[in-house]
Amino acid sequence: MTILLVVLAAVYGLLIGSFLNAWAWRLAHDERITRGRSHCPACGHQIRARDNVPVLSWLLLRGRCRDCAAPIHWRYPAGEALTAALFVAVALYDGLDWVLVPHLLFVSALILVSQVDLEIRIIPDVVILPAAALGVPLMVLFGDGPWWEWLVAGAGAAGFLLLISEVYFRVRHVEGMGFGDVKLALCMGVYLGVAVVPALFLGFLGGAAVGVTLVAVRRGDGKTAIPFGPFLAAGAVVALFAGRPLIEAYLSLALGR
Repeated sequence: MTILLVVLAAVYGLLIGSFLNAWAWRLAHDERITRGRSHCPACGHQIRARDNVPVLSWLLLRGRCRDCAAPIHWRYPAGEALTAALFVAVALYDGLDWVLVPHLLFVSALILVSQVDLEIRIIPDVVILPAAALGVPLMVLFGDGPWWEWLVAGAGAAGFLLLISEVYFRVRHVEGMGFGDVKLALCMGVYLGVAVVPALFLGFLGGAAVGVTLVAVRRGDGKTAIPFGPFLAAGAVVALFAGRPLIEAYLSLALGR
């Protein structure tokens, strides 16, 4: 049963990863997902079915369009492979439990908004708000915690980031993070519950590390803007698997137990 679950998760992860790639590109370029089949951004030719097999087609085409030989960015097969890997990891973690459904939805939303944020530095409302709205009833029904935990965590995480953003703006007079990051924190809290606390900490830690590195190599300064969504998403993924153990370990250390 475990082998079958892993295979199914990997296959669906590859297929959904391919869909997320297409949706992210269309969101970043103001195209509707319902417009039709995927096409080459360079020459406009529709991508043939045989050239749309996740990861494999990119490898066989050597990362180039069949019609115009324009390069196809490596992030597309990477996104498909990452989605498949996360689907397998979540399936192994949750097993055949109903909470698997919201958790797969959550990681899909994280991958999608991260791709868009990396390209145009916007976290799209059309993704993150419906994901948060769906997460509330799903986690209330299937989550391992009291029903109010997901609501309180979502509101608390969003309020915390909103406060940090406002303080940063008043002190530095530049926007430290966009309101999209606040909405992403809301979604994270809805799905993670109390585990959103280490998720936010890890997100800030990762963003700060990259910011310091950019300053150190003289690729930026204290006001250089970097997309924060992917760091929050990475923290959320870690917290999905290890958030509660991290909290318990911290409390044990702090209380000397």
